[in-house]
Amino acid sequence: MNSHLRDLVLKDLINEPSLRDIRMSYDRFIDDRLLTSRDVLNKKQIKMKLIDYDESARDFSQRFGSRILVRKVLLTIKRTDTEEIEEMELDVEALDKRIRKERLWSSSNRWISKHEIKNGYIVASKHLDLLANAIALDIIQF
Repeated sequence: MNSHLRDLVLKDLINEPSLRDIRMSYDRFIDDRLLTSRDVLNKKQIKMKLIDYDESARDFSQRFGSRILVRKVLLTIKRTDTEEIEEMELDVEALDKRIRKERLWSSSNRWISKHEIKNGYIVASKHLDLLANAIALDIIQF
């Protein structure tokens, strides 16, 4: 009887509206490790938030699915030893134009699949693709 009463109380607590809003479904949950990339020595952690993308750009390659062309990202760099956080807005499109003008080539791939954007953040596996030109121009140093 005591366990039955406890189950009823727990059921009422779980069905309370304030707690029902807190719960999140599994498909909406995003692990922070999926969004954070690190340098080799784990001294810096990087997160990228998508700020702007080109809505008029068309991807004619159907092989990769539905993709968007990134223009600007918000780069958050955290130094793990000092817990210092640095944020900078990075114009990926302007960097692409600049490096093509100076060096006649570009190693970045600004096309990102819509599935690689989680809650407005870009998945860590695509960070290096977007940062290649900034690293080549010494705007970002690791």
